[in-house]
Amino acid sequence: MLTLTSPFETRFHRVPAGAKLAALTVATLIVMPLSQPWPILLAATIAAALYLSEGPRFSIHGLRMLRPLWPFLAVLVLWHGFSGGWQPTEVWAGAAIGIKMLTAVALANLVTMTTRLDQMIAVLERVASPLRHVGLSPRVLAVSIALVIRFVPVLMGRAGQIAESWRARSSSRPNWRIVAPVTLAAIDEAEQIAEALRARGGI
Repeated sequence: MLTLTSPFETRFHRVPAGAKLAALTVATLIVMPLSQPWPILLAATIAAALYLSEGPRFSIHGLRMLRPLWPFLAVLVLWHGFSGGWQPTEVWAGAAIGIKMLTAVALANLVTMTTRLDQMIAVLERVASPLRHVGLSPRVLAVSIALVIRFVPVLMGRAGQIAESWRARSSSRPNWRIVAPVTLAAIDEAEQIAEALRARGGI
C-alpha cells in the first residue's frame, strides 16, 4: 500500500473496512500465483475497471499514486530480458511479475484510499486480538501498521521535495547527498508523531 485517503468521495468509502481488507486478501492470493497471460491481464483489467468506475479524477489520482512502482517494473523487464537474451518467454516472465505486482498494489491502494485510518486501526486490532494471549498488545501492533500505511507516502513526498530543492540549486541530479536530509526528515516526523501519541495518552 502506497497511498493516503482519497480526496474524492466514492462508493467504496461506504463499504466496511473489514470487508475491503478481506476482499483484498482473497484477491491477492488469487492474483499472485497466476502464470498464464490472459488471467493476469484480466485481473489487471478488473483492477483498472474498479478505478474507472469512480470517474476520471479518482482514476488519475490512483494512477499518480502508482508512480513509485514504475522503476521496479522497468528493472524487472530489463533483468529478464538481459538474462534471457530477450526471448519472448523471458520478457513475458518479467512483465507478468510486474503486472501482478502492479495489480496487487493498485488494489491495496484502492482499499487505503477509501478507508479512514481509524477504521483501519479498528480492523487490524480485531484481527490481532489473539496475540494478546502471547503477551503482545493488539493495539500497539494495529497502530504501528497503520502508521506505516499513513507515513510511507508522506516520507516519499518529503523525499521528492528535497530532491526538487536539490534540482533548484544544482545542475546535477540528486544523489546520495540527499540521504542525510531525508533521514533527518523521517526522524523529525517520528518525533512529532511520538509527541502527538503521548499527548493523547499513548498506546
